[in-house]
Amino acid sequence: MGVTGEHKAAVLGSPIAHSLSPVLHRAAYEALGLTGWTYERFETDEAALPGFLDGLGPQWAGLSLTMPLKRAVLPLLDSLSDTAASVEAVNTVVLGPDGRRTGDNTDIPGMIAALAERGITSVESAAILGAGATASSALAALSRICSGEVVVYVRSAARAAEMRGWGERLGVPVRTEAWDDAAQALRAPLVVATTPAGSTDALAAEVPAGPGTLFDVLYEPWPTPLAARWSARGGAVVGGLDLLVHQAVLQVEQMTGHHPAPLAAMRAAGEKALAGR
Repeated sequence: MGVTGEHKAAVLGSPIAHSLSPVLHRAAYEALGLTGWTYERFETDEAALPGFLDGLGPQWAGLSLTMPLKRAVLPLLDSLSDTAASVEAVNTVVLGPDGRRTGDNTDIPGMIAALAERGITSVESAAILGAGATASSALAALSRICSGEVVVYVRSAARAAEMRGWGERLGVPVRTEAWDDAAQALRAPLVVATTPAGSTDALAAEVPAGPGTLFDVLYEPWPTPLAARWSARGGAVVGGLDLLVHQAVLQVEQMTGHHPAPLAAMRAAGEKALAGR
């Protein structure tokens, strides 16, 4: 039996046109019988965010945030989860009936869940390619499953210092290396690629035989040259769609109050949408 009543949610960011979040959340609403729920996308940058939030009515249940809003939203919130506070990045805002705004980060538990789905619940060491906001979330996820050192490959001394700072804050031993030496990363038991499309393409030729696990956070285009080569060389690959679905499952649960969210239906909808692009 469907649940009626108007409830709204959306994803905000810039650019936002290619976001798969509406596909995933709408699939969840359909599977859960939430007939009064809608989920849209809105092109929103840092300057427009305060006004957008102030204009939301009581029917709004939550927001998904992508770049460049994950840190810009912090001063606009009433409260913050420990997970979001640990990396100063929010991808989920839950809106209470009184308009109260609670920020969370489902990327971190989403990464952990995506790896666990492939049987990876602990590693002795790991490597991260890149040093942006996604890299800090990856480091936070690794703080829960990696028992040893995490080596981060970066393009600038400033980013290197930033990642070492996150390591200290999260309690993870971090060593930074120059991006020019990133081929060394490919021998780690777990490699997390957090860089934009094209950044790791040149590394594909360097993948060793019988590599460990690659977690590439991109989902379009897929597979990336690195992910394709990794699979061909016999390694396990976790992709950006895995992350997107697992973090969206947690968002749906928080925004709707329905547990568990329909993971299989959401993944199928995401795969279908990507195949049609």
